Amino acid sequence: MITPILLCGGSGTRLWPLSRKSYPKQFTDVVGDLSLFQASARRFTGEGFGDPVVVTGNDFRFIVTEQLDEVGVTPSGIMIEPEGRNTAPAAIAAALFAAKANPDTLILLVPSDHAVADPQAFCDAVAKGKVAADEGRIVTFGIAATRPETGYGWLEAGAETHPAVHALTRFIEKPDAARAEELFADKKHLWNAGVFLASAQTLIAAFKTHAPEIYAAVEAALEAGAEDLSFTRLDPDLWAQVPEDSIDYAIMEKAENVSVVRFEGHWSDLGGWESVWQESEQDENGNALSAHATAFDCENTLLRSESDEIELVGIGLKNTVAVAMRDAVMVADISESQNVKKAVSVLKARGAKQAQHFPVDHRPWGWYETLILADRFQVKRIHVNPGASLSLQSHVHRSEHWIVVAGTAKVTVGDEVKLLAENQSVYIPLGAVHRMENPGKVPMVLIEVQTGSYLGEDDIIRYEDKYARGQGAKG
Repeated sequence: MITPILLCGGSGTRLWPLSRKSYPKQFTDVVGDLSLFQASARRFTGEGFGDPVVVTGNDFRFIVTEQLDEVGVTPSGIMIEPEGRNTAPAAIAAALFAAKANPDTLILLVPSDHAVADPQAFCDAVAKGKVAADEGRIVTFGIAATRPETGYGWLEAGAETHPAVHALTRFIEKPDAARAEELFADKKHLWNAGVFLASAQTLIAAFKTHAPEIYAAVEAALEAGAEDLSFTRLDPDLWAQVPEDSIDYAIMEKAENVSVVRFEGHWSDLGGWESVWQESEQDENGNALSAHATAFDCENTLLRSESDEIELVGIGLKNTVAVAMRDAVMVADISESQNVKKAVSVLKARGAKQAQHFPVDHRPWGWYETLILADRFQVKRIHVNPGASLSLQSHVHRSEHWIVVAGTAKVTVGDEVKLLAENQSVYIPLGAVHRMENPGKVPMVLIEVQTGSYLGEDDIIRYEDKYARGQGAKG
């Protein structure tokens, strides 16, 4: 059995404004009906695969569990990184975690934000690499190049060592345009997919040999970690001492037992808006349009509105990407879309909330969005999942009015508990201990009006919480 390791971090800058630090691209339906994370989790299920291990950040832990539940995938573990330290620490943490259950297990390290047109074909490629992995090789996967891409690293395949498996001659950094043309002309060169298959023990041995500092620091953080609900938390103080590095630099470029399987199918890391345009359905003029976008006399253009209330219209555009959300709009030449992350850095330096925060805030019980924020009052729409509940809490600086607009709410205010149906409301005085719950089998939606001198999310005294969040934690 192969244990998939889904690496689920990221800064969310390359597909801004759709993707942001608070809700990076793997959780969005960039292409298709599932999020990229859900599609990745579903891809490696069934015969030959065990339950996955997910490595993610604290802010995403409940998004991960909710999205896995939606597609019927049960993880064998969810590891929480206190902060992102690049792929090498995440990889060895997952290998050590998997080895505790079975030292001989094969693990498949997979970024959770890639798009694969034919999932079964990719699983077949993984099966081809299994023989080499069983023999102690680290197997990576090279994508048959379809263009002289400068946005990917490349691999050079050597002699065949097993059927469909080649020795890896070298890793090649992202090339300039001229070098990319040379690599593309020679079919032994492949795009680096960043996917690795090896036994847990093989990967552990490679870290001990080539990156002993990372290995020792991660092992200590894992041993000192703690179980929290269904999550495994790495020790934050020890994790802060882990050197930051990618698995390519730390291990793969140094190891001599690396092989590569050539994958001929369609693959994309969706690393920018140009990639999204390439992966999207296009009209006869090369335009990719969302449901609320219209193009007049446009060519090779991506127009995407992420709000039912925003109609995006392009006129006379060529080679352009425009993405409209309720709180931000981005317009760029497609060839310059790799520079979106530079724009995000500028917005962040200016203190713009849109640089990192999504207009919808996801919580373990559901989500909310701010509809109006003004001096001394705020209006929110709150969506509570069936069977979920917010914490028992109070506020120091604000009072609240709740109006139920869908479903049924079970409301606690002080010693009183009552059910509210649609169109019913309740007032929560400043300082009152209160809680809202959804006792039904359908989502519950309410409008919350806050009034007070301070409306920050950290104005919360928490008394009970089924999600084990501490004082001052949002939501």
